[in-house]
Amino acid sequence: MFKRLKDIEVKYMDLESLLSDSDVISKQPLYQKYAREHAELHDLVEAYREYEKIHARVEEGQTLLRENDEELKSIVKEEMPQLREQLKSLEDQLKILLLPRDPNDDRNVLLEIRAGTGGDEAGLFVGDLFRMYARYAEMCRWKVEVISSTPAGGMGGFKEIIALIAGQGAYSKLKYESGVHRVQRVPITEAQGRIHTSAVTVAILPEAEEVDVHIEPNDLRIDVYHSSGHGGQSVNTTDSAVRITHLSTGLVVTCQDEKSQLKNKGKAMKVLRARLLAMMVDKQNKEISETRRSQVGSGDRSERIRTYNYPQSRMTDHRINMTLYNLESFLDGNIQGVIDTLTTHFQAEALNQSA
Repeated sequence: MFKRLKDIEVKYMDLESLLSDSDVISKQPLYQKYAREHAELHDLVEAYREYEKIHARVEEGQTLLRENDEELKSIVKEEMPQLREQLKSLEDQLKILLLPRDPNDDRNVLLEIRAGTGGDEAGLFVGDLFRMYARYAEMCRWKVEVISSTPAGGMGGFKEIIALIAGQGAYSKLKYESGVHRVQRVPITEAQGRIHTSAVTVAILPEAEEVDVHIEPNDLRIDVYHSSGHGGQSVNTTDSAVRITHLSTGLVVTCQDEKSQLKNKGKAMKVLRARLLAMMVDKQNKEISETRRSQVGSGDRSERIRTYNYPQSRMTDHRINMTLYNLESFLDGNIQGVIDTLTTHFQAEALNQSA
């Protein structure tokens, strides 16, 4: 491991030299490529340098312990446990930083939230979850753009909402949100105060560029029709809504939120590319491991990653056995603590698998 780390440090210093080279600076695409590589290595190299510094202090301490100066030896003995602890912590950090990097981590995200079991309550919770992610995105200074939405009916909420979340590292932070989210609460229509359980599915897809997924124009069927509002009411007298069918896979994407047919088509193509990229990645992952779980599941109440219990103001993430009793704050977008814990958990799993 340390031979590899030394090689990475040498590469990092070479990149620093290149970034100050006038020939490289004059070629912006090349400069940006080197700058990205340099930035990706920064945390790893800084941790390695800190490790080397602490390691040198430990070795120096071991030398001093062989000296005859009892007072100095006493100081060193007191200091050594803390230094060894720092060394172990840095070694664990380096192992995590050396894990293969998810190439999608810096991408924007297509967030898809759909009502599962639970009728009107599930539709309302789709709206609640969308608000939670939108608030979190605002805290991260990311941009949120609704791609398409299907209202749930008279009670409010959505059958489905799809949004683009654009910002540095959006996928790296949100990728563990995929799955079934279960909600337990008393519906506003429930006269007897009984708690109902509903389910909503969340899918987090990395935004795909045209270069990632090649789509043959002949493989698309594009239909246009009148946009509809609540209850099928026409909100538009032109054929601006767009439905795109990818014939090879059977994937269907619709978009009607914009008044422009061209804008709706552009948004629908973004969603289609993201779904095709997700299918490609899933296929690759299944070839590596047939035991990998599917991303979302069926939307049944039993397939859950997280439960939101309103009467107890409780949020439980079942993957990490983490329970918080501040549901209102959590649904207001304060989800960073859980995201950090999930990231650490899955990094530890990846370390175990690579051992």
